[in-house]
Amino acid sequence: MGISRDSRHKRSHTGAKLASYRKKRKFELGRQSANTRIGPKRIHTVRTRGGNTKFRALRVETGNYSWGSEGIARKTRILNVAFHPSNNELIRTNTLTKAAIVQIDATPFRQWYESHYGSTVGKKRGKKSAEEEVVETRTAKQERKFAARAATAKVENALESQFAAGRLYAAISSRPGQSGRVDGYILEGDELAFYLRRMQARK
Repeated sequence: MGISRDSRHKRSHTGAKLASYRKKRKFELGRQSANTRIGPKRIHTVRTRGGNTKFRALRVETGNYSWGSEGIARKTRILNVAFHPSNNELIRTNTLTKAAIVQIDATPFRQWYESHYGSTVGKKRGKKSAEEEVVETRTAKQERKFAARAATAKVENALESQFAAGRLYAAISSRPGQSGRVDGYILEGDELAFYLRRMQARK
């Protein structure tokens, strides 16, 4: 029968059944949802109205994620869906949609942090880091550069513990079924605290 996005088949607000005066039209059509999953990249192109194109992501495993407080973005691997505001079924099936909360690989962001600030993030207590062994080889210019940046090198505790585990919570802000991309931003501050509470309550 086909998926339709028209409203002519609906009843009026009083409950009256509206008279049908024409058949379905092409511009009223709907399509199957993408249900994007995590896996090797598979993207279909869809020809849409006006000869335009949509990119239907069926499988994606990487995306660009921004770290807002540091003003950087890195391409990283998506590990799993941790929370979804609309449907728990999308968590179980690891379905990627806009607004889904996912866990991403922290490695690209940790490498950037260590090269930019000259110090480790998410370091386990009592373990000697590789950075401490490299400190002796730094030049005086590098030391001055890192000392100047030290004032802004603080990372909030919730993010620090995520770096220690190697996984960061991020929100997807793109629409995988329309643009074929799964991009987003790392959760921080009040927004991170909110979603951590929601995830804890779900358990």
